[in-house]
Amino acid sequence: MANAASGMAVDDECKLKFLELKAKRNYRFIVFKINNQQVVVDKLGGPDETYEDFTAALPVDECRYAVFDFDFTTSENCQKSKIFFIAWAPDASRVRSKMVYASSKDRFKRELDGIQVELQATDPSEMSFDIIKARAI
Repeated sequence: MANAASGMAVDDECKLKFLELKAKRNYRFIVFKINNQQVVVDKLGGPDETYEDFTAALPVDECRYAVFDFDFTTSENCQKSKIFFIAWAPDASRVRSKMVYASSKDRFKRELDGIQVELQATDPSEMSFDIIKARAI
C-alpha cells in the first residue's frame, strides 16, 4: 500500500520479520532500507548478535530505519526488554535520501506495532550503547 503523502510502500516481509522479533525473539535487530519506493528488509541480526554488531550493520553514508531489541536489567534486578526504532541518517548521506527517509518515517513506524522508544541519529555517538541504555530505563 503506497502512502499518498510519501508514495512509499512497505513490504509485507518488514511487518512479518518485526512480528517475529517481537513475539518469538528470532532476531536481535532488523535493518530496513528504501528500495524503489518501498521499504524492504536490508539485514537481519540473529538473537546472539550484540549492539556492536547492530551498529556495524548500518552503512556510514546511507540512511536506514532499524529496530533493535534491547535486553537490560533494572535496578530492582528484573530482566526487561525494549524495542527501539532508530532512524539512521548519517551526515555523509545524500540530502534527497535524508528527505525521503524523514518524510516516510512516521508512516513506516506505524506499521510496526510495538515500538517502545524512538531515536534519531546522524552520527554513531548519538546512538551509543550508553544512550540506548539510558533511554531504556
